[in-house]
Amino acid sequence: MRLPILLTALAVFAGTAAAQTAQPQPPRPANVNLRPIPDGSGKRVAELQGLDKVTARTQRFYAPVGEATRFGTLSITVSDCLVNVPEAPPESVAYLTIVDNKPGQAAEKLFAGWMFASTPSLSALDHGVYDVRVLSCTMAQGSSPASSR
Repeated sequence: MRLPILLTALAVFAGTAAAQTAQPQPPRPANVNLRPIPDGSGKRVAELQGLDKVTARTQRFYAPVGEATRFGTLSITVSDCLVNVPEAPPESVAYLTIVDNKPGQAAEKLFAGWMFASTPSLSALDHGVYDVRVLSCTMAQGSSPASSR
């Protein structure tokens, strides 16, 4: 059952790698079961987990779709967040753009692409200090969730 998801993910990752810089809106994965989070009250957010490898601390935080969120020196922007239809196995997929803003240095784009909650190693952030992974896509209720750090 996971093989079709992995094959679709690989095809999407290969296809989006070339198109990432040319298009302002990310192309949607080819999986027909993926859809935006159903409308409801609140804001569409991606629940992310960050690991600071220096301090060995993990932190869960919410990143609103379309807004930049900070984690350490990283600026994380979620362009889109999709979930599987209820009949399909659970899956959350987010298109992330991650930029490192080290003090005194020029901003460096580290990652731009789809991250899959079920297979975080498929397309992962490669950074010496931080790891970031997608946990889920959901609706945040009430006021906007606090940024990390």
